[in-house]
Amino acid sequence: MTGPGPGRLRETRRLRGGQARVSGHRAEVWAALALMLKGYRILGFRLRTRQGEIDLLALKGPVLAVVEVKRRQTLEAALEAVLPEQRERLRRAAMSLAAARPSLKDCVVRLDLMALSPGKWPRHVPDAWPGGY
Repeated sequence: MTGPGPGRLRETRRLRGGQARVSGHRAEVWAALALMLKGYRILGFRLRTRQGEIDLLALKGPVLAVVEVKRRQTLEAALEAVLPEQRERLRRAAMSLAAARPSLKDCVVRLDLMALSPGKWPRHVPDAWPGGY
């Protein structure tokens, strides 16, 4: 018995990738809504910088939160999904954005996590990975 041909595998991967993108965008919208209910102002979605992409950029008082959105089965799995290299890229991206916008230059920058899991309200972890600034 032979498996599907290369063309069919490519199509399957393409469809799966599209579904993942839609799911990721939905997760970011849910995360943004949860943050707004907590008093955050959303400054941007999927911001591209030279250092990497920021899922959400949010402001509350003097805090500029760079929010990584992860959809996983558990909070622990979401925290572990963001590797040290990615956290460092996010830190650099945040500092670059804050420096480029005069209104944000005096903000305290931190990395937050919004963890989404099936059937549960999004969980916000402020300063999920402290240090490194």
